Amino acid sequence: MLDIHTLRQVPIFAKLPEPRLQWLLEQGQEVWLQPGEIHRHQGDRANHVFVLLEGQVRITKKVGNEEILLATYEPKTLYGELPVLMGQEFFWASGSAVTRCQIFELPNQVFWEMLSSCTCVMTAILRTMAERLQEVQTISQHRERMVALGTLAAGLAHELNNPASASRRAVGQLRQTVQVLQPLTIKLNQQEMTCAQKAFLADLLQDAIACAKTAVQLDPLTQSDREDELMQWLEIHNIANAWKLAPTFVSAGIDTQWLENIKQNVGSLLLSNVLTWIEVTLQEMGLLEEIDHCTARISTLVEAVKDYSYMDRAPLQEIDLHEGIESTLTILSHKLNQGVVVTREYDCELPRINVYGRDLNQVWTNLIDNAIDAINGQGQIWIRTSCESDFLLVEIADNGLGIPPEILSHIFEPFFTTKGVGKGTGLGLHIAYRIVVGQHHGDIRVFSQPGDTRFQVRLPISL
Repeated sequence: MLDIHTLRQVPIFAKLPEPRLQWLLEQGQEVWLQPGEIHRHQGDRANHVFVLLEGQVRITKKVGNEEILLATYEPKTLYGELPVLMGQEFFWASGSAVTRCQIFELPNQVFWEMLSSCTCVMTAILRTMAERLQEVQTISQHRERMVALGTLAAGLAHELNNPASASRRAVGQLRQTVQVLQPLTIKLNQQEMTCAQKAFLADLLQDAIACAKTAVQLDPLTQSDREDELMQWLEIHNIANAWKLAPTFVSAGIDTQWLENIKQNVGSLLLSNVLTWIEVTLQEMGLLEEIDHCTARISTLVEAVKDYSYMDRAPLQEIDLHEGIESTLTILSHKLNQGVVVTREYDCELPRINVYGRDLNQVWTNLIDNAIDAINGQGQIWIRTSCESDFLLVEIADNGLGIPPEILSHIFEPFFTTKGVGKGTGLGLHIAYRIVVGQHHGDIRVFSQPGDTRFQVRLPISL
């Protein structure tokens, strides 16, 4: 049976007079838990604080499919006070019994009355709260960074895989093309041709390559019509594999008039071999262009990662804000699908400023990623930059549903999140706030209504 003597063994209650302890006994409720039993779930209403009298309680937070251990409380410990003191309506973590537990539950109003009337209790609780909040923030911030790193790594792997796979496929096709082109070139050289014909073929090949480089991409219907036209010409002139040659020629901007010119200069006997030779060469050039494009994309991604992380640079450096934003957009490009339109409204006259570039890119990542989530992959994002007196302004806006007015003032608080249970730690915007305000002595604020949410970051030009 719970009594005054048991409560007095709890350090925060040790100096309370007996009448006050008796009052607590009358206001609170004793609860017993068996090992493994859940005391409170993440997302339950935070309407009580708890005193663990006997046993062990484990506090965990679910993020995605993973459960993170935040703390394990021993007997004679008060817990569950953080959400109440921070004004949050719901628990952001779960509590479960490790061993058989005896728990004394106090309603919120009793807890507040005890704080207001007992200075010794208030001092002990606030000291404990500060220590716990720091510990939990350290754990959660580490987790937030790891989750962000994992997300970026997964996106980067996806982005790298596409050009790498395309490049590998092109190399395989190029190998096959070379095996066809070499014997075909030898066969043409063995043909009896005049000096004028040989000179014509040399110029013809360069002309075909030049046409391919400047060819305009056609819409599918026009492409199909021109392929049919070329196939008819090729079939009339008894050219084998007309179905294979026509798409390559049309894509390279070659028409029937160009083919007629070849026939007039090389004659019907050489026409088939010459056209096949040109088509295979164009294929080879196209594959080389594809490989060049793929490797350039890989190089761009690697450079973006270097810029994003500011590798081999001092923590505080002079940077161009636009470069950091662009590298962040490149890193997040796997989320910017066809349904997302990013509009850049940059002030190109912005001065370079001294900042902690690596940390500042975390701000852009959190804000842009939140904007993508807000429009659910379908909508528009604006990124604007400008100069305001002694500050540089970066505004990231979206046309999503917006943030409800009643929670707008809590948006930068630690552990506060509008996402569902297990989908966010509630630290992304808090970290952004600490980096902008704490590290850079700047300002971050949000304005929101349906269809128009704007996060504004102001950074001093002189840090």
